[in-house]
Formats: sequence, structure tokens, C-alpha cells
Amino acid sequence: MSVSGQTCNAEPPEMPVRCEVVPLPGQRVSLRIDGVEKTCWNFDDGSPRPFFYPVRGPQGGDLTRIGHPGAPNHDHHRSIWFAHHKVDGQDFWADDRGTQIRQKRWIAYQDGDEEAVMASQCGWYGIEGDELIEQELIVALLPLPKEEYALEIQTTFRPGQGRQQTQLDKTNFGMLAVRVAKSISAHFGQGRLTSSEGLQGEKAVFGQPARWMDYSGPVAIGQGESRQMVTAGLTFFDHPDNPCHPTHWHVRDDGWMGAACCFEAEYRLSQEQPLVLRYLIHAHASDEPHDATEVFNAFSHRQPFKIQPSEEPHVQFQVRRVIE
Repeated sequence: MSVSGQTCNAEPPEMPVRCEVVPLPGQRVSLRIDGVEKTCWNFDDGSPRPFFYPVRGPQGGDLTRIGHPGAPNHDHHRSIWFAHHKVDGQDFWADDRGTQIRQKRWIAYQDGDEEAVMASQCGWYGIEGDELIEQELIVALLPLPKEEYALEIQTTFRPGQGRQQTQLDKTNFGMLAVRVAKSISAHFGQGRLTSSEGLQGEKAVFGQPARWMDYSGPVAIGQGESRQMVTAGLTFFDHPDNPCHPTHWHVRDDGWMGAACCFEAEYRLSQEQPLVLRYLIHAHASDEPHDATEVFNAFSHRQPFKIQPSEEPHVQFQVRRVIE
């Protein structure tokens, strides 16, 4: 068929693409596998910082939540989010401090059968409105066996525009944190917190270095009479190339875990020496991280991403894995 001199191929593709990045109204981006949303990137300009929510379990249900189950002063715990307690002395962890992390632009959205990839750029703005940090974010959604999936995160922190240096102060709050669903929490639910070193519970795990951290427990799925409880969880992996690997962890029995890259010392960002961090969050359908060693090894050997100008028509940028 020809329309305005152009030839249209009426034959549809044999199979739809498996993994998709779908922009939505309200400054949201949905990440989907086989048409099912697994998580959504929320970057509303009115929010103190962007975050991922919801985060769906392999069988359904929510694996994370917004806010603390019992403490109203912890509403800054938004599912999966980036933050840091002190950046050049300014608080980017709590709300209502006059600081904000705001997405500046999206760079690339890529669909595929093996992974869907989203790339964006955020600014960390201080009390006076100046940009202290420029953050490049690349996120890939990867389907795994048994309806499980992984969210691979690669993020680069540089001094903001016009700055030569920015300091991330020593703290156990930041850079990436997870607030799990109430039912998965060890205190409010029946969940269990476990580290790669075989330690369990907040007292044993807090502040200790580990390759990964896991929170698993019961999750409600379904609606009405079909509503039931299943077991599921999130394993949070620290990549061996991270400068603080194995990272120290800030964890709580009330239902959160965070990779604390500045637990022992501050980190000074410069244009010549940015901070590159790689993490992976595995959504699994079990009450403990059975496949953690296998997933960690695969993540450890996976090549990092890079953003480059695209040679494809109508596409400005593309994200590719680095070729050795």
C-alpha cells in the first residue's frame, strides 16, 4: 500500500517485543515485560526527588511501599530512591530541607526482547537553587526465569554545571535505598533480612560489608475471594566495580535497606573523577535468595552501559553495553 508516495508494510511483526519503556502522563515512565508493568519511574517536578513505584512481585502484589508504616516523619522513604544525607553540607535525604533532585531530561528509551533501557539526566539542586550534582542514570529491566526480573541500575555523579568539585559527606544515609512492603518487613510483617555473608536481622547486618542484601517475606496478591499470600522478595546487589565494594549497609527491621557508599569516608566528586555506581535489584518469588550467587556472578560479568550519539534516523542517542 502506498500513501503520499511512501510504501507501507502491512505485515505485522510475528511477535511483540518483550521489554518496553512506555512514557505516561504525569511525568512517569512505565517499565514492562510482556505487557505487564513491573515498575514505574516517577519524576514529578513537585516531588523532592524521583523514585521507582510500584515495584511488582513476580506473582503480582507490591514489594515496596511509600513511607514508613508507623512514622509520619519518614515519608521521604519512597519505594526505591536516590538520596544522600549531606552534599556539601546540605541535606538531600529528608523532605522539606529546601533541596531537590529533579530530572532535567530523558535521553533514551529502548525496547527489546532481552532488556528495556531508560536513560535520563537529573540535577541535585541546593537551597539557593544551584546545581550541586549532575546525575546520569541508566536503568535496564531484564526478564528472568520463573516470571522473575531484575532492575539493573548504573548511575554517574559529577559536580553540577559550573562546579569543579562537590563533596559527598561521610554518612550511612545514601546513595540508593529500598523501603519494602509492610508485610515483608521483619518488624511490621513476617519478613526476613539476610546478607550475602549469612547474617540475619538488623543487629547482625547493620553497618557490615556485604555483596548483597535481601528482604523476603509474605506478599498479598489478587483481589476479592482470590486474594492470597505468596512469598517474594528483593535482593539488592552491589557491583564489584563500585569503589566501596563490598559496600556497607544501612538496614532496619522496620523494612528498609540502603547501600551506604560513604559509610566510612566522604567522597569528593570532580569532573575528572566522577562517582560511578552499579546496582542490581532482583525481584524473586521465594522466601529467601536461593539464586543470589548465580545472579551476582552474572551481574559481576555483565558489561557496563554507555550513552552515545545514534546513527539511526530520528533517534538522537542510544545506550549500548561497552564492548571489551
